[in-house]
Amino acid sequence: MNNHKAGFVNIVGKPNAGKSTLLNQLMGEKLAIVTQKAQTTRHRIFGIYNEDDLQIVFSDTPGVLDPKYGLQEKMMDFVKDSLQDADVFLFIVDILDKTEPFEFLVEKLNKIPVPVLILVNKIDASNQAELEKTMELWHERIPKAEILPISALKGFNTDVILPKLKSLLPENPPYYDKDQFTDKSERFFVNEAIREKILLNYEKEIPYSVEVVTEQFKEKEGIIFIDSIIYVERDTQKGIIIGHKGEAIKKVGTEARIDLEKFFNKKIHLNIFVKVKKDWRKNERDLKNFGYR
Repeated sequence: MNNHKAGFVNIVGKPNAGKSTLLNQLMGEKLAIVTQKAQTTRHRIFGIYNEDDLQIVFSDTPGVLDPKYGLQEKMMDFVKDSLQDADVFLFIVDILDKTEPFEFLVEKLNKIPVPVLILVNKIDASNQAELEKTMELWHERIPKAEILPISALKGFNTDVILPKLKSLLPENPPYYDKDQFTDKSERFFVNEAIREKILLNYEKEIPYSVEVVTEQFKEKEGIIFIDSIIYVERDTQKGIIIGHKGEAIKKVGTEARIDLEKFFNKKIHLNIFVKVKKDWRKNERDLKNFGYR
């Protein structure tokens, strides 16, 4: 393809900076689940944006954190992998976050030989003086980076990102088929839709103790039949997930089904079961089986 541009654009930042919100905004499609809770994103997700003469493979990663147990270590492996292989980096900074950045990430972004765009996010919740101060600070920390103020949630200034990326990417043929928009399977999106509803409907440790596995995904006569299992670490958590007379799990199932019907544009029949897999977050074999390699 003559003059066709293609490349990998990796989105990095701390938890809750707005990485997944930005991915969804740029893709015009809800690929990544979004909640106000930290560690919503656990996997590395590719979103494949296509135009006639352009393909951008966006990579959304878990938020950078100091890992405390096996699952978080695997999540940080996804982040470290993403720092090896991009044509452009989008580093998202939350203007409201006053804590210090992770130094290893700043060092890495200063050393890599590819362009870095720092996106100062959530500016709709701040003021001009704060914005100027934050931009100045990041200009000192990563001098080579270009800095753009945005609001991923409100879509403010996000329209300049795609043209900017197009100008920075190399001439390449597409890496994926032009009708493909992600590297993930249908089952992955079912798992994530259910997990999002758990994050939204339960408090404290429950959402972080949960993994979802879809065991059946079959289409028959225009209806998709889905069987999914919610795994928890303890019996007490199983009781909380199910709730009084099954009301809590029923609410999760209804909300997930509504989202999945929009996503797949088909009628969905969703069965959800709850099982205990003791301390799975610390078990190497369980983590591998759940896809955290």
